Amino acid sequence: MKKISLLLLTASLAIILVACSGSGSSGSGDLGDKNIKLSYVEWDSEVASTNVIKKVLEDEGYNVEITPLDNSVMWKSVADGETDAMVSAWLPGTHKDLYKKYKDDVDNLGKNLEGAKIGLAVPKDFDGDSIEDLDNQANQKIIGIEPGAGVVKAAEKATKDYPNLEDWKVDTSSSGAMTTSLKTAMKNKDDIVITGWNPHWMFQKYDLKYLKDPKGSFGKAEHINTMARKDLEDDSPKAYEILDNFKWSKDDMESVMLDIQEGDKPEEAADKWIEDNKDKVEEWTK
Repeated sequence: MKKISLLLLTASLAIILVACSGSGSSGSGDLGDKNIKLSYVEWDSEVASTNVIKKVLEDEGYNVEITPLDNSVMWKSVADGETDAMVSAWLPGTHKDLYKKYKDDVDNLGKNLEGAKIGLAVPKDFDGDSIEDLDNQANQKIIGIEPGAGVVKAAEKATKDYPNLEDWKVDTSSSGAMTTSLKTAMKNKDDIVITGWNPHWMFQKYDLKYLKDPKGSFGKAEHINTMARKDLEDDSPKAYEILDNFKWSKDDMESVMLDIQEGDKPEEAADKWIEDNKDKVEEWTK
């Protein structure tokens, strides 16, 4: 009889231990598929955010692959399930058309950063405070980034909205080429007008200002959202939960961007920020 009781007690304890090992948000039982693919547009801001969330997911037990893509390809990859998520959706303006096209095919997990902004940026000592003040400065050129980017489309719209910009041109290239032009202009104290946005390290490194936009060509304040593929919550519940909880500030993002710009590898800058902000990370992973 004692043997039977002991066997029953042992079996009960085993069942309890198995049950406990699969419970709790930090247990391995809710990781699901451990292979996660993240896509991002290769802007300095999104390099920073994607590397931070990659490291956080890896620390929780996931194998994370990140892939830089063009804006439209990034959205399509999440909608088609080729990648699992991205933290790079600029709304309501910059990615307006892409969100409209793919919103029914992705899970919108909400804002991960608020207070983003786009507009025409100039040095602080620039002669003029409004787009309406532009005349012949900077050879009547606006230095843009990639063709088709939301901030470029807004700049092109501004050249139509403002009569004084009738003869102005928007030169497109890449975000890297734009910041190189900005660096040269700031060094030589030349006039320059760029398609600006923040969060961005250039606002910490240089004394810049936005030109006022009374006609609203650049829209209102923006936010950055997280998008996930359908069924990610079922396939990798813990990853989905972390992505859903991911929220930080402009200062957070700009500090990572500045470290990268000053020579740190993206992974190193991400590690440094995570080490210095354990309380925030715990809010994402709890």
